[in-house]
Amino acid sequence: MQKKILIVEDDIHISKIIKMNLNIVNYMTTEVYDGLAALEAVKQEKFDLILLDVMIPLLDGFALMEKIQPYRIPVIFLTAKNSVYDKVNGLKLGADDYMVKPFEAIELLARIETVLRRYGKEEQVMMIQHVRVDLDKREVTLHGEPVELTPKEYDLLVVLLKNKNIALSREQFLDKVWGSDYYGETRTVDMHIKSVRKKLQLQDHIKTIYKIGYRLED
Repeated sequence: MQKKILIVEDDIHISKIIKMNLNIVNYMTTEVYDGLAALEAVKQEKFDLILLDVMIPLLDGFALMEKIQPYRIPVIFLTAKNSVYDKVNGLKLGADDYMVKPFEAIELLARIETVLRRYGKEEQVMMIQHVRVDLDKREVTLHGEPVELTPKEYDLLVVLLKNKNIALSREQFLDKVWGSDYYGETRTVDMHIKSVRKKLQLQDHIKTIYKIGYRLED
């Protein structure tokens, strides 16, 4: 089931960018631009997570947070302020994370994924074409038949699936799969991509992005 995220951001341009990036990776989204509209939306619909700008009109993010606490919806605060007080205040009110604008889309998606996992709301089965990945069991099947992947091939596949339709650089793959302390060559990524493509028949779906890296497409 698709997860539904409420975007509470009074800057329409920023809101649209966030919405676009979330829709690309298959989240459903609702946009509102002030605190009162957000409060009404929470009363009317069920959301799996809220992205909440602190400085919104009519009812600011902190005041809104207090009013929606009974709904027990995970919240990630968004703000242009890099203030320790604001961060501490937001976390004390029950926010699950805090991001200072501007931020990269890939970082926001990672934070959302982490919060949803913490609440047990992350999808545990992911699919692309005839490939099925069970995240709990770390099992991969193709046309219903098990496929043996190395640990790094599996991790690479999961990164691709969680960032579907987003171009990732080789450096981003190295950081997410091999870790920030890995000092090998980016050629390692190419070799593992080649293997995943072959084992899972995804030659037409893992696209090479010239001078950047790779993107997984349906």
